[in-house]
Amino acid sequence: MTSSAMTRILRLCAVAGLAISAHWAVPAWAAGAMATGGLTSQPIGHYDFCKSQPSECNIRPVNLEPAKMTDGLWRRLTGVSAKVNAAVKPLSDLDHYGKDEVWAYPDDGYGDCEDYVLEKRRELYRMGMSLADLLITVVRKPDGEGHSVLTVRTDKGDYVLDNLTDKIKAWDATGYRFLKRQAIDNTGRWVSIRDGQAVLVGSVQ
Repeated sequence: MTSSAMTRILRLCAVAGLAISAHWAVPAWAAGAMATGGLTSQPIGHYDFCKSQPSECNIRPVNLEPAKMTDGLWRRLTGVSAKVNAAVKPLSDLDHYGKDEVWAYPDDGYGDCEDYVLEKRRELYRMGMSLADLLITVVRKPDGEGHSVLTVRTDKGDYVLDNLTDKIKAWDATGYRFLKRQAIDNTGRWVSIRDGQAVLVGSVQ
């Protein structure tokens, strides 16, 4: 093989390597920050959750800066999300508790979307993340159904951990309509999200 042919092959390999590297790196650095509005109503399920566990809902994080995105944080997020998705079996609140809108930790191995969110939030908080960066979020799915996900705030944008997929996505690449989420400075308060519409889950006015 001539030196010029070898050079061309090496260049092609380098380009291919960069493309593969970019494919894996882009999801970790591609999001924007969610634009939030003023205070809004608290979902009824969270209101009842706070009544039963008041210590969970009066936390005011001191550090409100978004988490620094690193390869290590990305691996932690993907690991926790996949682990909880696999460990918890989906079960509606009506089948589980005999009523709707019960937010609880899935300690018995069963839960619906809010329960997955609570567990992921709890595990990441125990790993040292600030609750200012782990926000329960209410969305509307493309079919119109209400749904909850965990929003993770980072200096590279906001990302979503979802029980419907192990893949972590930039919030604006999920296809969801974002409605409201916890305030970053108070775990018992909620703020609206720009362009949000009427929430499909019950709320406390």
